[in-house]
Amino acid sequence: MNFVIKHYKDLTIDELYDIMVLRQEVFVVEQDCPYLDADGKDKIGWHVLLNNDEGQLMAYTRLLAPGVSYEKYSSIGRVVSSGKGRGKGYGKSVMEASIDAILELFPNHAIKISAQCYLLKFYNDLGFKEVGEEYLEDGIPHIGMIRES
Repeated sequence: MNFVIKHYKDLTIDELYDIMVLRQEVFVVEQDCPYLDADGKDKIGWHVLLNNDEGQLMAYTRLLAPGVSYEKYSSIGRVVSSGKGRGKGYGKSVMEASIDAILELFPNHAIKISAQCYLLKFYNDLGFKEVGEEYLEDGIPHIGMIRES
């Protein structure tokens, strides 16, 4: 496994292309959820890529500063694992690396995420706790979750 953590301006064209392909494969095609993925936040975010030994993107997250998605919280979003690598621990590994990176980038800020409800145990095991009520986002049940710094 190889982790790459870069700000948007430092991504290569190929890295950006691989990110967009993976996000579309999973969020738009696999989850059958047409939505505008390019929300303008990529350009101000940090990107965590987990590549396998062959250089293929297996998992990814986007890190955002406090005030971008949530007023008082930094956030981890666009959490995605390739269907080709599911069950190999890539999702957990990329989230652990993302938590470490975001706490280093934005110390003393809790992390807030919008989690798909079927992944509650996954996020609970990473230290996130549910806040608020369940809601629909793009037709998929989600819940807010916070992990203290």
